[in-house]
Amino acid sequence: MSRSPIHRVAAAGVALLFSTTALVACGANEAQTGGEDGASESQVIALLLPESKTTRYETFDRPLFEDKVAELCEECEVVYYNADQDEAKQTQQVDAAISEGASVIVLDPVNGAGAGGMVQSAQDAGAQVIAYDRLIKEADYYMSFDNETVGKMQAEALVEAMGDKGNILMLNGAPSDPNAAQFKAGAHSVLDESGVKILEEYDNPDWSPENAQSFVTDMLSKYDASEIQGVYAANDGQAGGVVAALTGGGVAKDALPPITGQDAELAAIQRILAGEQAMTIYKPIPIEAETAAEVAVKLAQGEDIGDTSDTGIDQTEYEGVTSYIFTPIVVTKDNVKDTVIADGFYETSDVCTGEYAKACEAAGIS
Repeated sequence: MSRSPIHRVAAAGVALLFSTTALVACGANEAQTGGEDGASESQVIALLLPESKTTRYETFDRPLFEDKVAELCEECEVVYYNADQDEAKQTQQVDAAISEGASVIVLDPVNGAGAGGMVQSAQDAGAQVIAYDRLIKEADYYMSFDNETVGKMQAEALVEAMGDKGNILMLNGAPSDPNAAQFKAGAHSVLDESGVKILEEYDNPDWSPENAQSFVTDMLSKYDASEIQGVYAANDGQAGGVVAALTGGGVAKDALPPITGQDAELAAIQRILAGEQAMTIYKPIPIEAETAAEVAVKLAQGEDIGDTSDTGIDQTEYEGVTSYIFTPIVVTKDNVKDTVIADGFYETSDVCTGEYAKACEAAGIS
């Protein structure tokens, strides 16, 4: 667990005002940070992310969330935890966040279906819970992208790239992840009605590239590489494992079948430009992280949440939970420049390195 204290208020009169407001908003859950200098009580917000194998969490979600909290709330303090894909560890981390005095817990669960007990513990302690990126039905708020739409977009892109014919391998996410089930359902709604045939399907228990690579390597001992005309990979990490398995099995990089992905990881963007991956799903993480930070700060300060966030996202309801749902974007070689580069998600210098410089030039990125 790491802590990122944000600012402190020094003037005694202002400190007294903040202290009184904090007691009303956050009750007994606040961590005391004041001292003889008259500093105000800290309003503690906990951020709990599920794992670090998917690069987005440490590279984008965490810093974006922490920076937005710092911008919005001088007297707020963020305490951060990563569960390393360990549900028991995350349960302990929720308990630790409660002990730290968190009045708001932003939780991206390792196992959404099994996270109800953690939410109940937090709520019993007086904290409010925001389910971040993965649904927890017992949470107070939920924010994520339209996950079935993500699966549909992936499958539609794959079917189009294959000309609506041929065989595919299908690699889904972890069965414990409710998002994975939604991606899978969305993808099947397209694939099952298409002319594409699923040779084998695999639910990757921890989303890992290593498991994806092992699965595809095993499939290459069952099928000739020429029988695999496409691969549905639910995220970019798995797509990387697929590419490693196929190229390791003798498939040339310029002869790889269309492969899908998700998360717009840097390596995936480079593979797309080089023709090694057909597409990825870009989920503008700043909107999600900053909306989560905005709602968390308002809850910590006892303010009205309102019907629309400052990021322009309207409040809705999803499976009985007050929610903010964001729209994903398909990224292919043709629109890398107009999406992840134009949005500043990556700098040109990040993408167009070494062997990818010519691919960038061909795509009009310079």
